[in-house]
Amino acid sequence: MGIDQRRWRWWNAVVFIGMVGVTGSNSHEKQKQVVSRIAFGSCSNQSAPQPIWDAVVDFHPQVFIWLGDNIYGDFKRPFKIFGQERTVGPWKNVPRFVPSSEQEMKTRYEKAKSNPGYARLQQNAEVIGTWDDHDYGLNDAGKEFHGKITNQKLLLDFLDEPQDSPRRKQAGVYASYMYGPVGRDIKIVLLDTRYHRDPVGSDGTILGNSQWLWLEKELKGPPTALTIIGSSIQVISNLSATIRPLFAMESWARFPKERDRLFKLIADSKRAGVFFISGDVHFGEITRYDCALDYPLYDLTSSGVTQSVEEVVPHFLRSFVRFVAWLTPSTMRVKDQNCRYKSCIYGQTNFGTIEIDWDSHPVTLKFKVRDKDSIMVTGVDVSLTELQPSNSEVLDRAKTEHNNSKHCTLEVSLPWIVRHRLAILFFSALFVLLVVFVVLVYTCFRFCRLESCKRKHD
Repeated sequence: MGIDQRRWRWWNAVVFIGMVGVTGSNSHEKQKQVVSRIAFGSCSNQSAPQPIWDAVVDFHPQVFIWLGDNIYGDFKRPFKIFGQERTVGPWKNVPRFVPSSEQEMKTRYEKAKSNPGYARLQQNAEVIGTWDDHDYGLNDAGKEFHGKITNQKLLLDFLDEPQDSPRRKQAGVYASYMYGPVGRDIKIVLLDTRYHRDPVGSDGTILGNSQWLWLEKELKGPPTALTIIGSSIQVISNLSATIRPLFAMESWARFPKERDRLFKLIADSKRAGVFFISGDVHFGEITRYDCALDYPLYDLTSSGVTQSVEEVVPHFLRSFVRFVAWLTPSTMRVKDQNCRYKSCIYGQTNFGTIEIDWDSHPVTLKFKVRDKDSIMVTGVDVSLTELQPSNSEVLDRAKTEHNNSKHCTLEVSLPWIVRHRLAILFFSALFVLLVVFVVLVYTCFRFCRLESCKRKHD
C-alpha cells in the first residue's frame, strides 16, 4: 500500500470519527436537556394572515410539533355531486382535485417558512412534524394519491430533515424523537395517517403493515416517563357519529378495527404516560377515553393556526355556531369550568400547549388550547400518577370504575334519538319552514284569487 493511499484512509477515519463524535454529542445534549414546554398546531394556510405566531413564540416552547395541513397545497375543482370523481358541468368524470406541481408546492412551503413569526419560532425551538391531506396533496386522500413520493420530499425539506435521514428512504413520514434524561424522558411518536391509508368507510388500514411493525417496536421499547403520539386526525373523538348525515369528519373512529388495534397495542406494551395530540378539524378541544386502557387516554386537538370553523361564517352567526357545538352530543369531550364556551369547543384560531412540572410531587401535566393571544380557552391538569398502568390486584376495580365513567360510552353507542338529535332538529326545522312556505304561497294564491273574483264581480 502506498504512502498516499495510507494517508487517505487515515484521513477518512479521522473525518468519520469526528462525524460520529458530533452526532453523538448532539444526541447526548438532547437527552440531557429537560423538556417542559411543548407547543403544537395544524391547519396553516400560507396565504392567510398568521398573527398567532407571536403568541406561540411568547410561550417559549422547546419543541414545536406540526400535526398536518402545514400548508395548503391542493387545488380544488368544482364541488363533487355524485360518485368519487363526478363533478358539475363539463368536468364530468375527472379528478376532484389537481395536485400542485413540485415547484408550486415548493413555493408554498417557502412562503410558509418565510413567515416572520414562524421564522422566529424556528430560532428558539426544535420544529418537528407530520402531514395531513392538504400538504399531502389531495383532500381526504389516502394511499391512492400518486403524488405522495414527491410531496414527501418537499415536506421533509420544509422540516429541515437531514438528507441522510431514514425518513427520506421509507414509504411515509412517520418518525419518533427522544428528549430528556432518564426519569424525565419524553418520547414523541409522529404517525403518518395518509401514505398507507385505505378509503374511508372500508374499515381497512390507516397505518399499513410496515408502519404498524415500526409502531409496535417503538411502543414496546424502553419505557419513558411520557409518550406523546401525534396523529393528524383525531383518535378519541368521533363527531361523525353524531353529526352525520349533515357532515362527516375523518378520524380513527371511522376505522374502528384500526383504533381498537392501536388501543390494544398501547395496553399490551404496558407503557405509562401515553396521550395523543391531533389536528385537522378546524377547532380545538380536549377529549378523553377511560375504557381503552386501565388509565385514561387523552387527546388534545388543536386546529388551526389560520383555519377555523368560525372564520368561515359571518360574525353575527358565530353565536349560532357555538350553540350548535353545544347541542352536538359528545361523550368524550372534557368539560369543566376551564372552558371559554359551554360546549368546550373553541372554533377560532388556536394552538395547543403541554407544560410539564417535573419538580412537583407528583409530576403535573397542563394540557391547554390557547387563542391567538395565548389565553387558555380549554384545559385540564393531569397528574402523571393518573397515567400509570394498574397492577393486577387493582385492575378489576379500575375496569369497574371506568365502566361507570362518563368518558366510557362511545358516541356510536348513544341512543339513536340522542346521537342524531342535531340532524333531527335540522330536518324538523326544514320541514317547518317548508310548511310555512307552502301556507304562505297558498294564502297568497287564495288572496289573489279572491281579489280577481272581486274585480270581475265589480
